[in-house]
Amino acid sequence: MSLRLRDTRTGTVRTVAPGRPGPLALYVCGPTVYDAAHVGHGRTYLYFDLLRRTLEESGSPVRHIMNITDFEDKVDVRAAELGLTWKQLAREEERRFFSDLRRFGALRPHATPRASDFVARMVEVARRLDRTGRVHRQGDSWFYTPPTRSRWKNFSIAGHLELHAVPEPGHPLTEADGRSFMVWKLQRPPLPSWPSPWGPGTPGWQLECYAMASRYLGMPVDLHGGGQDLIYPHHFSGNEIAFALDRSPFSRVFFHSAFVLREGRKMSKSLRNLVPLAQPLREYGAGPLRWYLAGPAPTEKLEWDPRRLRRAAESFALVRETLGALASPTVDGSVGGAAIHRLADGVQRDLEHGFRPDLAQLRILQFSEGVRRRAAPGLQRGDRRAARSALARIERLMGLDFGASEPRRVGLRAPSGRRRL
Repeated sequence: MSLRLRDTRTGTVRTVAPGRPGPLALYVCGPTVYDAAHVGHGRTYLYFDLLRRTLEESGSPVRHIMNITDFEDKVDVRAAELGLTWKQLAREEERRFFSDLRRFGALRPHATPRASDFVARMVEVARRLDRTGRVHRQGDSWFYTPPTRSRWKNFSIAGHLELHAVPEPGHPLTEADGRSFMVWKLQRPPLPSWPSPWGPGTPGWQLECYAMASRYLGMPVDLHGGGQDLIYPHHFSGNEIAFALDRSPFSRVFFHSAFVLREGRKMSKSLRNLVPLAQPLREYGAGPLRWYLAGPAPTEKLEWDPRRLRRAAESFALVRETLGALASPTVDGSVGGAAIHRLADGVQRDLEHGFRPDLAQLRILQFSEGVRRRAAPGLQRGDRRAARSALARIERLMGLDFGASEPRRVGLRAPSGRRRL
């Protein structure tokens, strides 16, 4: 089997596979560490966690890189509010982010480089862009303007402006000049500042991912993405850098997930309407939260609703109880091991063919309900080892704990009505 996704850049369905010998190159845009990660971030990182799990389960080794943006205007503003240096704030929020990610059950990236460690490489990227003759000065900043022809199919800057809650500092978001992006800004300490041919200052955010991805993975990478708000200007700009310097796209395949909304608006640090990821993790744990966030299709927005989260937690608990009983050495029944293997194969197909974790989740839910309707809702004697292996495969694919790894005694309640998210 192989993973097939609809590529955001071209609009076509593409196979995700290594473009060169070695592991598949996965580059995921990481956080700007100036405040707590929220559940909108959690949904994006959940999907890339599932993509990596799917690739690895299908036998494709993955090299997973995620950057940490530890300097940026928003970091400076927040640090000043708290009476901290930008570096003090960034290190504290970085630690908190990885703590939340670990509790969320996400696989740790193989490398998590910080932007501040890559400034020299970003200066070199800016030099190379300057040699194209398309860099110009505007006030205290220098901007690169790419060619008029878009590298994205049916791309419209105006169509992407509405995805942004607020303009990003130093990154114009107007249809008139929105193709340009900053490569250098004059700036002095105590703000972040480094030497450059243009004077002391800071590189533009858009250079960061190209500098890191080209260093760790080579260009183009095999799979890249983030939330839909990163399509423009961030991934649009990174892709233009790759075409300008390498004559190739940044990535062979781009994937972007839909937002988590709160009261109809995109959840955002800048709008201060976020729900910290740590909050539902404390209240419900990783399994129920992952179950809830993966409920809609990846391209569908999710309106944050604590009542639906509670129902999702109840649904997950029921599924876990049912599947955990199938792994128990003390419960015999009428469920054959072959049925568990068909379930695992179906879950893997749902993830590999178009990446539909929502359909995989529904498949698991329906199987669980079918088991509970049986008079003897346990495994047939002699099928337990093979069935536990299949359940463990589902756990690895979905990043969920159904109790397949540890035999345990589980009591099953009587069947109830169908439960949906």
